[in-house]
Amino acid sequence: MNITDFDIYKDILKEKSGLVLSQDKSYLVESRLNPVAKKWGYEGISDMTKVLRGVPPKDLVNDIIEAMTTNETSFFRDTKPFDVFKNTVLPYYQTNPNSSKHLKIWCAAASSGQEPYSLAMLLKEEAAKMPDWRFSISATDISHEILAQAKDGIYSQFEVQRGLPITLLMKYFIQDGDKWIIKDEIKKMVNFKYFNLLDGMSNLGKFDIIFCRNVLIYFDQPTKKDIMERASKQMADDGFFFLGGAETVLGITEDLKIVPEVRGLYTKTGSVHCEVKTPAVATG
Repeated sequence: MNITDFDIYKDILKEKSGLVLSQDKSYLVESRLNPVAKKWGYEGISDMTKVLRGVPPKDLVNDIIEAMTTNETSFFRDTKPFDVFKNTVLPYYQTNPNSSKHLKIWCAAASSGQEPYSLAMLLKEEAAKMPDWRFSISATDISHEILAQAKDGIYSQFEVQRGLPITLLMKYFIQDGDKWIIKDEIKKMVNFKYFNLLDGMSNLGKFDIIFCRNVLIYFDQPTKKDIMERASKQMADDGFFFLGGAETVLGITEDLKIVPEVRGLYTKTGSVHCEVKTPAVATG
């Protein structure tokens, strides 16, 4: 793919989703957009690019965004954040006398649903310790196609083997041939909906915990700062913010503060004190 054609896709992606593509990702553009070109009846990406130079159909642009923003995920991805959620964050709320006993969680860039469903399963496992609590999980993504898959809650054998403990698989999934369907008791805990991180967040409501992992790495510095600071405004004063292990707020914003000794965990004010415990996740 030549630089001029690549720049067209790079500019569309930046404007519509905020994601930044470097020139070395041209192979990714070709591999992901060849199926889109075929779907629209073009002989190849070059013919589709010609259309984009004019006034392209909105649905074509949406298909391009969907193809380029679908990211790989897995159940209990990276493990550590779920350890921290179970052993550090949940005990903080359990022992906080001022807690409302309604824990509101937002999973941004939820992809095909493994992250919010992992949290829902953990909350089910911990329910006996929090008998009077309610839990709400909002899961958003920019891809309508991937959200439809997440809502269905149907996963392949390969997908459930990646990070999902066998005890939770047998407890919360139903096998149907070579597919595994997540049970309604878990599915109903998660509300999936479309959301673009570039859009205003005020209508999303307030959250106690925000998971925004492994997505901001695709944005440039000003966009990261903007998203983090707007997201922090949607957090409760004693809320927690999760980033991916390779991400940080340092040098980007002062609105989120590092929780000492816990990589990837941040608070809004820096005044939240919680006991750091990080044993392995108990899975039943």
